[in-house]
Amino acid sequence: MMSSRSAALALSTFFAAAVPAYAAQTVTYDQVATGLAEQSIVLVDIREPDEFVSGHVPGAINLPLSKLTPAALPKPEGKKVVIMCRSGNRSGKLAQVLPSVGRPDIADYSGSMIDWTRRGGAIVKGQ
Repeated sequence: MMSSRSAALALSTFFAAAVPAYAAQTVTYDQVATGLAEQSIVLVDIREPDEFVSGHVPGAINLPLSKLTPAALPKPEGKKVVIMCRSGNRSGKLAQVLPSVGRPDIADYSGSMIDWTRRGGAIVKGQ
C-alpha cells in the first residue's frame, strides 16, 4: 500500500498520466437509486463545489476531485462507496486509479449526473 503522500500525488497527476489498466467496479442508475433508498451506499460527488451546488443527487456528499486524497474517501462499515461526476469521465478515470492507491472497494456510477437527470432522478440545489 502507498503512503498518503504518494497516494495524493498519484491522484493529483492521474489525468496527466496514462490510466492503469484496472477493471473499475461500475454501478447503474438502478443500483444507485436502490442503494440510496436502502442506505446501503455512500454516494460521493467528485465535481467541484460550484457544480455540486447547481444540482446534485439528494444524499450525495461533495469531495471535489481537485482536493481529493484517498484518505478523504469514506470507508463506511457495511456500505459501498460510489463515486460520480457530471458525465462519468472524471469518476471513471478516478475509479481506475483507486486500486493502485489502496482503494479497490470503490465503484463508479459511470452514467453520473447526465444519466441521473436523463432518467428523472431527483436533484437538489445548494449544499
